[in-house]
Amino acid sequence: MPKWIKFFKKSSFIYLSSLSSIHYYKKIIYHAIDKDLTLIISNDININITELEVLCSLVGWVKRPPQKVKKAINTSLLNLTLSLHHRSQYKLIGFVRAISDNAFNATIWDMVIHPEYQSQGLGTILMKTIIQELRYLEIDTITLFADAKSIKFYNKLGFIPDPLNIKGMFWYPQ
Repeated sequence: MPKWIKFFKKSSFIYLSSLSSIHYYKKIIYHAIDKDLTLIISNDININITELEVLCSLVGWVKRPPQKVKKAINTSLLNLTLSLHHRSQYKLIGFVRAISDNAFNATIWDMVIHPEYQSQGLGTILMKTIIQELRYLEIDTITLFADAKSIKFYNKLGFIPDPLNIKGMFWYPQ
């Protein structure tokens, strides 16, 4: 059994706040009984861009200009970070964000989990949290783009590729 499944089975979670007003800082905390280890999911937009880009590089993503990453975060409807707090040190281990028309549709972007913590249920927790918060905001259609290796993961969360044979289309500058 992966260590996180054991961790969550032994933990009592406290859901401290809802994101009732997305544009104001609130923190969502899932807290384990273990005094030395806390898992924090936060919607604070004051994200350390350097730390985020290091995390993204660990999973093989191309380097992105920091000012553009910050702009993307600031204009997203929702940004969630997943951090470990262990003996007064924080470590960013996950991130996901969503953009939206604030009425009907949202698209999830930049879902990333540190390689050392993949396949332990943490990506599922982060995705379920962002879906829950988008549904709380009455967003009915949630989309995302996934590479071929991730399709099974997203299928398990209820995402279906090409529903009704709808295809995404892209335009790139020539």
